[in-house]
Amino acid sequence: MQSLVTCPTLARALADRNYLEPTPVQSAVLAEEVAGRDILVSAQTGSGKTVAYGLALGPDLLEESGRIRLTGGPLALIIAPTRELAMQVNRELEWLYAQTGARMTSCVGGMDPQAERRRLQRGVDIVIGTPGRLRDHIERGALLLSDLAAIVLDEADEMLDLGFREDLEFILEQTPPERRTLLFSATIPRGIEAMARRYQRNALRIEVAGNESGHADIEYRAIRVQPKETEQAVVNLLRFVEAQTAIVFCNTREASRHLQATLLERGFSAVLLSGELSQHERNHSLQALRDGRARVCVATDVAARGIDIPDLGLVIHAELPNDAESLQHRSGRTGRAGRKGISALLVPPVRMRRTEFMLRDAGLTPQWSGPPTAEEIRALDRQRLLHDPMLKEEPSEDDFQMAAALLAERTPEQLCAALLRIWRARLPSPEDISDPGVQQRRDKNQKSYEPLESPRAIARTPRERFDGGVWFRMDVGRKKNADPKWLLPMLCRKGGVGKGDIGAIRIFDNETKFAVSDAMADLFARNAKRPGGENIRIERLAEQGDPGSAPAGDFRRGPPKPKFKPKQASHAGHEAPAGPAPYEKPKKHKKKFKGARDGKPE
Repeated sequence: MQSLVTCPTLARALADRNYLEPTPVQSAVLAEEVAGRDILVSAQTGSGKTVAYGLALGPDLLEESGRIRLTGGPLALIIAPTRELAMQVNRELEWLYAQTGARMTSCVGGMDPQAERRRLQRGVDIVIGTPGRLRDHIERGALLLSDLAAIVLDEADEMLDLGFREDLEFILEQTPPERRTLLFSATIPRGIEAMARRYQRNALRIEVAGNESGHADIEYRAIRVQPKETEQAVVNLLRFVEAQTAIVFCNTREASRHLQATLLERGFSAVLLSGELSQHERNHSLQALRDGRARVCVATDVAARGIDIPDLGLVIHAELPNDAESLQHRSGRTGRAGRKGISALLVPPVRMRRTEFMLRDAGLTPQWSGPPTAEEIRALDRQRLLHDPMLKEEPSEDDFQMAAALLAERTPEQLCAALLRIWRARLPSPEDISDPGVQQRRDKNQKSYEPLESPRAIARTPRERFDGGVWFRMDVGRKKNADPKWLLPMLCRKGGVGKGDIGAIRIFDNETKFAVSDAMADLFARNAKRPGGENIRIERLAEQGDPGSAPAGDFRRGPPKPKFKPKQASHAGHEAPAGPAPYEKPKKHKKKFKGARDGKPE
């Protein structure tokens, strides 16, 4: 890569960071035909854009010796849509330009504006900021752009979506007409094209291949989950994949706060990142992820763009994104700079069709599966323990002495058991969880259920009756208006099973007994004990078998109807069965008027 960079100081900085091969966008902006020209670049986030335009700015900012040109004001202005992206760009350019003597600063919302103005007055060469804060400094006379040689608009499409068009146009109007303009955007909508025609001169358009179909280094997985088991699925995914760093996306602040608290309770080192946090709190969360004090970040879409976290290997969509574009921006946090990553969508059955459409619009073909089970995670834990690096380290003399002392007091089996307990204590426990995509169809010629992998097939699978099953009872009966019409949906919600897993329903005066398929009985029993939902007590019957006392025919039929209406008298020797008097519509009594035919009373 150094052969493409003519500036010696930038080449040394790349060598120190082991940058050996340029990414496609970096190769494109360093081509000979790009030198000195305005460019309009379409490239996905995570493709190395920051280093790309940092290198492209080199000839405009540096002398032949590789040192920064000395002028009275800033030479380069870089505009980003969010505080996090602007500060990330600042960090990247700091190491890239460390040997050039360049002075740089960031100007973003949420930080002390007085401190920023003091740094601008002392003199800077490169300014990175957000549109609103940069405009404020220009209007107050703290930021002078008369010596500007180049300007970069990073994530230009996002800035337009966030409503920064007026601020961007104001800033661009204050820059010298001979400046160089580099515009980077994930997509090129009409608004970006119009801005390029107005503020760029004969711009060269560069499209990096593969930006329409997402990241080739990201493996997409669609995980079927029960609606009430989303948090358990997140726990199991974090334990199963065991990425060094992971982001879990939610759609609302409330959901993100609740999920972060849940993960902390389970034993994960998790931080929160949402729009309600102050800039100091957001910086603290990001720093905890970068230095390894936290492993999981629970975030809203505020973190979907511009956040670069080292070694981020897993993105979990605990709540589905709104569209294909949001999906790709969220997923783009992983699979960056040639590293592999996983993007997992948690899909409840009612959202399967919508998810299929969204993935099709994004040009993605995911791997469908159920959530990782507790047994699969425990099996992986056994393998991970056997290959733990601590077991391969050469023991020291102190280690041998301590081992001898322990062996004198305990047997090897006792010491190994203690080692296992210590090792497991640092790991959050996996959750027992079900897959709504299995146990949904039974072949008529077989007694066993077969799993369904296609979500479309699951949605279209007809329900079938079954014989036998495991019997349960609930403390609701005919006297409390028990009816299969509302009992069946309630049982499915409370037990986390499908309608096809509920068998015969027998309604008595003070209780109702019902059967659950053998395959789903244990899951139903666990879910029914969880708090929340309807205040109905459900328990497994000690004596199994059909309790009878229900009429023949449809197993979901309600209480038997009397042969005669309660209102009727005895007929042909039969007495009318006892029961509550039927509802009778009250008769209307017409008001009578005396005299006049025109309807007016006398």
